[in-house]
Amino acid sequence: MIQKKIKIGVLGVGHLGKIHLNCINMIEGYEAVGFYDSNNKTSEFVQEKYNCKRFSSAEELIDAVDIVDIVTPTQFHFDLAKRSIQKGKHIFIEKPVTQNVSQAEELLKLRDEFNVKIQVGHVERFNPAISSIDLKSIHPMFIEVHRLSSFNPRGTDVSVVLDLMIHDIDIILSIVDSEISSIQANGVAVASPNPDIANARIEFKNGCVANLTASRISLKQMRKMRLFQGDAYISLDFLEKNAQVIRLYDEKPKEGYLSEWETDEGKKYIQAEFPEILPTNAIKEELESLLNCILADSKPEVPLEDGYKALKVATEISKEIERRLKQIREKN
Repeated sequence: MIQKKIKIGVLGVGHLGKIHLNCINMIEGYEAVGFYDSNNKTSEFVQEKYNCKRFSSAEELIDAVDIVDIVTPTQFHFDLAKRSIQKGKHIFIEKPVTQNVSQAEELLKLRDEFNVKIQVGHVERFNPAISSIDLKSIHPMFIEVHRLSSFNPRGTDVSVVLDLMIHDIDIILSIVDSEISSIQANGVAVASPNPDIANARIEFKNGCVANLTASRISLKQMRKMRLFQGDAYISLDFLEKNAQVIRLYDEKPKEGYLSEWETDEGKKYIQAEFPEILPTNAIKEELESLLNCILADSKPEVPLEDGYKALKVATEISKEIERRLKQIREKN
C-alpha cells in the first residue's frame, strides 16, 4: 500500500529557506507543494532552480499544505505561525521561535487548542556530535561553550544571543535536569545595532554552572562544548562533527587506557572514547523527524516547549546584557 505523501510548503526562501526546500525534496514522505517569499528576485531564482510553484501570498500557501515550514526573519514568525495553527496546519518553525516570550506562550495555547504538531528548528540537536553521545549518562557540573563565527549581515536583526548562543542554551537545557537559579551576562555591539559578542553564566539549582561565549565577529569559526562531571570529561565539536569522552575508572578497564593516577582514594584509570560519528544531514533529519512524529502521532523531537524555554533564557540573558550596558552608559 502506497502511503499518501504529506504536503509541505516553505515560507521564506532566503539562504536557509533554499536549504530547507532542497532537503524537503530529498525526503520521500513529503510533497513539496511550493513556497512564498515577498522578494521577487529570490522567488524567480528559486522557482526556476527547483521547478517549484510560487504562491502569490502566504495565505494561499497555508491553505494548500498540511505542514507550513516557516523560515522567514524572526519578526514574521509569530503572525505566520498563528495563522497556520488557526487553520489546523502542522508547523516547522526556525529558531528563535518568536520575537518575545509572550508570543511563544500564545503559540503554546493555540497549539493545544487546535491540536497540531509544532517543531522548532534547533538544528544542533541533530548534529552527529551530540547524536553520538548517550545523553542519559551525562550529568555535568560545569559546562564551557564557545560558539564563534565571522561577521555576516544575515541574522543581525537579532542579537548574537538569539542568533547563535540560543543553540547552546537549548542543548544545555535538554541535558541539565534542574531549574536555573541565576543568570549573569555581558555583551557588546560592534558591527550591528545589537550585541555581537556575549558571555553568559548560568547557575542551576543542582550546582551545575554553564559558561557560554558567543561571537559573530570572530576571525575563526568555533562551535565547541565541553562538559565536566565527576567521572568524565565530554568534548563536543559541532563544527567538525566529532565527540570525545574521557572517563575515570576505579578499576582497570578491560580495553586499553591512556594512563593511571595515584590519588588519595587509590589508583584511577583514564580511558578515552571516541563515539562513532555517522554522516548526516542535520536539517534533513529535523524535517524528517517532524514528518515521522505526525505519522506516528508522537511528540516532536524539539517541541514548542523547548523552543519557548530556550527563548525565555535567551531573553533573560539579553535583558541582563542591556542592564549592564545601561549602567556603563550612565557612568560615562
